Amino acid sequence: MSINYARAAGADFAAMRVASAQRLLTKDPTVHSRLEALIDELAKTLSEDVTIAAERSQSARAAKAAAKVQEAANAWIALHRRLAQAPAAEHGSIEANTREIGDLEKYSDVLNQQIELLVNYTAGDGFLFRQRALAAIKRDLQVNVGGLIVALLLSGLFSWILVRRIIGPVAIASKAARSIADGDLNTNIPEGGGDELGTLLTAMGRMRENIRAMVDREVAQRRSAQGRLSDALENSREGVVLLDREGQIALANSRAGEFIDCLPQLVHPGSLGVARVSGDENSPEPNLRHSFGQADSMEGEAQLPDGRWLRISRSPTREGGVMLVYSDITGLKQQKAELHATNLRLDAALAHMSQGLCLYDREGRLQVVNRRFCEIFDISPQLLLPGMTFEDVLRLSVAAGNHGSRTVADLLTECEEFVARRKSGNYLQNLSDGRVVSIAHRSTSDGGWLISCEDVTEQHRAQSQIAFMARHDALTRLPNRSLFAERIEQAVAEVGRGAGFAVFCIDLDNFKQINDGLGHPVGDALLCAVADRLSACVREVDTVARLGGDEFAVIQCGVRAAEEAERLAQRMVECVGAPYDLNGHRLIIGCSVGISLAPSDGTTREKLLKNADMALYRSKMDGRGTWRFFEPAMDANRRSRRALEIDLREAMDKDEFALFYQPIYDLRMDRISGFEALLRWQHPKRGFVPPDQFIPLAEDMGLIARLGEWVLNRACEQAANWPAELKIAVNVSASQFRDPRFADVIATAIDASALAPHRLELEITESILLGNSSETMATLHELKARGLRIALDDFGTGYSSLSYLRSFPFDKIKIDQSFVRDATETNGSKLIVRAITSLGRSLGMITTAEGVETVEQLNQMKAEGCNEAQGFLFSRPVPATELASTILSLRSGLKPSDRSRARAS
Repeated sequence: MSINYARAAGADFAAMRVASAQRLLTKDPTVHSRLEALIDELAKTLSEDVTIAAERSQSARAAKAAAKVQEAANAWIALHRRLAQAPAAEHGSIEANTREIGDLEKYSDVLNQQIELLVNYTAGDGFLFRQRALAAIKRDLQVNVGGLIVALLLSGLFSWILVRRIIGPVAIASKAARSIADGDLNTNIPEGGGDELGTLLTAMGRMRENIRAMVDREVAQRRSAQGRLSDALENSREGVVLLDREGQIALANSRAGEFIDCLPQLVHPGSLGVARVSGDENSPEPNLRHSFGQADSMEGEAQLPDGRWLRISRSPTREGGVMLVYSDITGLKQQKAELHATNLRLDAALAHMSQGLCLYDREGRLQVVNRRFCEIFDISPQLLLPGMTFEDVLRLSVAAGNHGSRTVADLLTECEEFVARRKSGNYLQNLSDGRVVSIAHRSTSDGGWLISCEDVTEQHRAQSQIAFMARHDALTRLPNRSLFAERIEQAVAEVGRGAGFAVFCIDLDNFKQINDGLGHPVGDALLCAVADRLSACVREVDTVARLGGDEFAVIQCGVRAAEEAERLAQRMVECVGAPYDLNGHRLIIGCSVGISLAPSDGTTREKLLKNADMALYRSKMDGRGTWRFFEPAMDANRRSRRALEIDLREAMDKDEFALFYQPIYDLRMDRISGFEALLRWQHPKRGFVPPDQFIPLAEDMGLIARLGEWVLNRACEQAANWPAELKIAVNVSASQFRDPRFADVIATAIDASALAPHRLELEITESILLGNSSETMATLHELKARGLRIALDDFGTGYSSLSYLRSFPFDKIKIDQSFVRDATETNGSKLIVRAITSLGRSLGMITTAEGVETVEQLNQMKAEGCNEAQGFLFSRPVPATELASTILSLRSGLKPSDRSRARAS
């Protein structure tokens, strides 16, 4: 029946209102989508129910009422969608949202009235339909009664039969009709025959079945709607409770049950001290406490015993009850707490950051300032207030005395010029107290700007120092090679204007011995003293530079004649050569100077430096402590030295070196006691290369350690095959001795050759002992402990000191050949030889005279008490193949023929 569909439409709209209320209360986009879909489906079902009710009613007024229901439903849906799509209510639009919610409630009332009218119309039409049916039956009964009366009159028997066949079924049909009208759809209707009465009974049976089907369908639809509503409530993240007018729970979903189990007072939140939510959602604390019982519609918050927070929304129902919606806002509370903590950390960061910071809005009003800004510009924090203009802040800085005579207008102009050049960046501001502040200007997205200030005084000084050190020597503070090259380029550019100049390359003589012997602190102090003396020798327009190590260079500007450069070179040599008193040491060091003149010797930096360096090399070769001008022939000498360096490296790989041996003669035993190993180089093209040419070159090239190791291994290997009473002496250079592996090299050579350690004698010079370092003494004592013999070679020359003999017990002192050569001369060095031998005898050390070439020298050495001698008088250095014959010839002592041969040589 149409009334059932009208009532179904009413149920659909009730479900739509519930879904609409949930949609407006929740903020979850997923729930929004699901509820909107449910509302759309219910609206479609409502439209179908209204249409069916209108069609079934067969009444114009019912159809008109159905159209009004549909129209009101469409208006309600449109208003709901507008309200649902509106943004979240802010402080200024609460009243507008309230009006729209009120309009929605009015449309709901109108739509309910239209549905009730439709139900009434369809109910009235059904009643009229039944009345018509009863009237028709009544008319039929009257006709039948009349017919029966006529029939009875015509034939009593026929009438009695007709009465039995018609009155009974009609009564049954009438009873069935009354039962159907009373709502009993299970009444029994007999089967009719083929006459009109049978047709009527059949129609009544079909009508009953149709009504039953419609009722079943309506019941199913209602159950479906109730199921969907129940699912929506159960699946909602919000708890929903419906209270009747007596305050009893009429409806509650499981989510609400969970909350109420934790806190039963939620059913009547007016009994809780729940804080009412203020209009400012960003407020960290509620600003009003209110009881729910004092307002019809309100939101509040409550905390569960387990720590969760709920937002409680209350709204009245038309029946006088209350709908409560509980939303879990624990996550929102946590986010607010985290935001608050973040703000606290941000405040702490601003207060403790190393940079000063000021934030201005688009009108140039101060918004934020930190403590560091006040410290940098010495402004009291109480004076910097939010809302101040940028000009006011500058005025406070000027009043603090940060900018000397500069005014606020000057500072504004400086800032405006910087901003005009670049929208953002950094510029430096020098304060009156000498500090340097780096000011960064950054625009913000809202049209304001951020100014950060950092005290970069130390950084600025460091950068200046770095820039200085990049172009100057760290030790002497003189220009380095890079700046010196620039100065040469500048001088070359001036040559075209008629101004010549000279380039000096200066190298200290024997600086390496002082630096290695007395230590780097003394060496560094000596370099600084030399730098001061060189700077004192030149004019301000000239340049003194340190190129590295003990190498210096000078540019003399405005040189018109070579004599001017020579006078400066002489002045520098004399000044540098004067004695130094450094760290308790009195030192004397010379220098060698090479000079090239521009433009005659070159017009490029590389050419002038190269030529001056070649002149310096020539100065060293000529005896050091002097100066030399560049000559074209020096280039050939430089190329010759380079070729010798290449040949020396190849000789190491091709095994072109050999050991020669010079005998050491025992003057008391009158026989040979051992040999000194001497290195020789036989080049396949150059022939014999003198040691004084290639050994200094090997030291300069860093090959002396490798070469010395080869000499030790070869000497020990060959000496192991000599008679046991013969010893082998090997010279050790200073650089070789300072090698940390030196003791291990000695041990390896002895172990590999199986030579007895006491047969190996190491000859060291006094330069190794300079400084008397603990490392040197430790190495000497270690070698001594292994059984080796240590000899002090060239005693009396160089930096002689008796403290050497006291600090280490040498086995032998070798008297330099210069003293031996002059010992036989009048006013010669005889007394020096006598003093050395007496010293050695007193200390228990053997003394050996070197360079004995004549019998007179030999006799003098014997007379002075020397223990051993060696020199051409006994034998020249011989290869290993001639050792046997040399040993045999000297085994029985020095023969007259040997003396005459030595005298002749």
